[in-house]
Amino acid sequence: MPAGPSLRRGTPLALGILLGLFAAQLVGAQLPSAPLLCAAGAACLAFDLGLRFWKPGVLAVLGRVHCDETVRQLLRDLLLVMGLTHLSAVDTLARLLLVGGLLSCYGAHFVCRALGVLVRRARTLPVLTRNVDTSPLNLSPAPPRLLAYPGRRMLLFSVPATAGMIATVAAESVVWGLIGVCTSLLLFAGGTAYLATWLLPGKRPPGEEKVLRWFRAWLADYRPEVGLYFSGGSGTAYQANMWLSTLATLPQPLVVLRERPMTQQLADTDVPIVCIPRVAHLMELEHSTLKMLLHPANAPKTSQVLRIPTIKHAFTNHGESDKLSSCNPYAKVYDQVWVAGPAARLRYARADVGVDDRDVVEVGRPQLAPIRRADGPPPATGPVTVLYAPTWEGWTNDPGNTSVILAGENVVRALLADPRVRLLYRPHPMTGSVNPKAGAADARIRALIAEANERTAAAREAARDAAERPAPGPRRAQLRLPAGDPVAERGAVSVAGRHADADSGELARREAALDALTARAGRPWADEMERMAAQGTPRPGHTEAVEAATEAWRRAFWAAQDPSAHLVLTGARPDLYSCFNEADVLVSDVSSVVADHLASGKPYAVVNTAGLPEDEFRAANPTVRGATVLTPEADGVSALLDAVVDPGQDKLAEARAELTEYLLGPAEPPSLTRFQDAVRALCAAAEARRVRQASPPGAAEARAAEVVELAETAEAEAGGDQGDPADPSELPIARQAAPR
Repeated sequence: MPAGPSLRRGTPLALGILLGLFAAQLVGAQLPSAPLLCAAGAACLAFDLGLRFWKPGVLAVLGRVHCDETVRQLLRDLLLVMGLTHLSAVDTLARLLLVGGLLSCYGAHFVCRALGVLVRRARTLPVLTRNVDTSPLNLSPAPPRLLAYPGRRMLLFSVPATAGMIATVAAESVVWGLIGVCTSLLLFAGGTAYLATWLLPGKRPPGEEKVLRWFRAWLADYRPEVGLYFSGGSGTAYQANMWLSTLATLPQPLVVLRERPMTQQLADTDVPIVCIPRVAHLMELEHSTLKMLLHPANAPKTSQVLRIPTIKHAFTNHGESDKLSSCNPYAKVYDQVWVAGPAARLRYARADVGVDDRDVVEVGRPQLAPIRRADGPPPATGPVTVLYAPTWEGWTNDPGNTSVILAGENVVRALLADPRVRLLYRPHPMTGSVNPKAGAADARIRALIAEANERTAAAREAARDAAERPAPGPRRAQLRLPAGDPVAERGAVSVAGRHADADSGELARREAALDALTARAGRPWADEMERMAAQGTPRPGHTEAVEAATEAWRRAFWAAQDPSAHLVLTGARPDLYSCFNEADVLVSDVSSVVADHLASGKPYAVVNTAGLPEDEFRAANPTVRGATVLTPEADGVSALLDAVVDPGQDKLAEARAELTEYLLGPAEPPSLTRFQDAVRALCAAAEARRVRQASPPGAAEARAAEVVELAETAEAEAGGDQGDPADPSELPIARQAAPR
């Protein structure tokens, strides 16, 4: 992964300019040359200020080599003071006053910096929350970032002093320097005094013990039963986000996080969110009513919460695929492993990683409900909307992980070469985070799509000009494209363009409405404590309003797009399932995207970059058995598109239907019902254990028997026969691929 700022385009030039200006100041101070010193000093200060808006990455590079804003400002002041020593109009007393004032400015700056550290530490609470009423804590707003953080304060507050000394050098009058230095000193001293008020009782944050007492009281009042536990770095929030809507259907749900930034990175939800960074404070959950935790990902910090004996744990993963990561040996630490269908059960049995088959529970994929079934093929002449959604390179750099590096450009070229295709390219958000080759290939794919859009726009413009240009009788007919030709259809956009303008306005309105509903409360410079206070209990009906606004935004987004334009889709909107609904066919890799797409019933293709013959590739990856297999050279794209527009050529429709049940489980009972039944069963098991541990021997046998009976009933409702070991001969799709 990238580790901090790097030298990018323009950075060496900016560093060279800054160094040259300091050198010019030095020359002007030593000659001495007042004009050169003044010009170089003013330009250096202006350039340093401009870097914050033009090239902020340059400042990060300078910070890495310990040349931060304080060092740069000190160097500027030192060179100006050197220049002042050569001015006869500035006597020794005046120079001492100027230097003393500058030293006082630096002293006040460092005091303010120390206070900023104290204030930030005091405002770092042991527990962070979202969607929780924190009014009993009386949390204060954050101090201005200019005072609490040292990033800009030194440079901005020193502008009057630097400008005054430059004026003194130019006019040979010490008055300007004294005025500037006094002004800067007032700014530093006033800012320091103002920041100190955040340590007074009126603004002082509550202490650790007070916050923990409040947290215990909130847990006792809210009485959570089912939680989602997540720990991860930047870019991994999607793993938890996919389970939030399902979690919201459960009784007294709760999200438990471990990393502070993740509190704001999670998607909009009304479920209470608590972030507990320290293990000692995490143990507070042991004394709560929380009965079980869902785990969408394995993380190093997962082992810490597994120490709590009163809570049952179920691993749900964040999608299933045929990759090794979907049967990680770590899964055996959980009480149960919840999977979508028989395929995952068999995958664990074959992997032999220590997961007991009796602990595997099939619950389906309840979050796939928004995916719509296919309602018929697209027109034979197009457009055929193709979604290319490759996965990322993964941690192992196995060439079979992602098609982006070895096949991405070939696949995109083949798709763009077919005039029927409208391409939606949706790369994985972590593409290029481990292997730079994947990031470079992704950039080239985007360039190919941009070039294709430019060619389409140019052809459309030429066709429109040709249609509007007067021409003698019979020649005009020769300029027309044949009726029904896809290029001709794409060229007829004069009316569509006006509609697109109207649709774009509708999209802007819908986006503004959705942003207003999902905006994080708090000022832009708010710290985590201020956001915690601002993001209290959601308004009633907030979830329903967000769902309606999101659906309206999706409709407006797709209506606003040019039907002949290829799109590169990144970010949270539109979501993957909305892309499934818009597309006619999927091209992807061996990943959970393929399994989820099966819910649509639409054709799909998988790119084989594993270096295996097609038969072995299909046998090794059950998700491929209903797919068209594409080679790294993109062989098979034409056949795929023909099968999409002509169902008679779709020889894999029956295989997809069979594979859907094998991977995702049966349609009845609904996945959400099976999921909720599994939750009730595991919660009942947790309650039974608590009764056994809390009651003296023989004192509450009746209650324990009742709870055990409840657990058995709930488990039976969730599918009691799932405890039988997986037999490959009983799984219809697995039969042909079972090891001999």
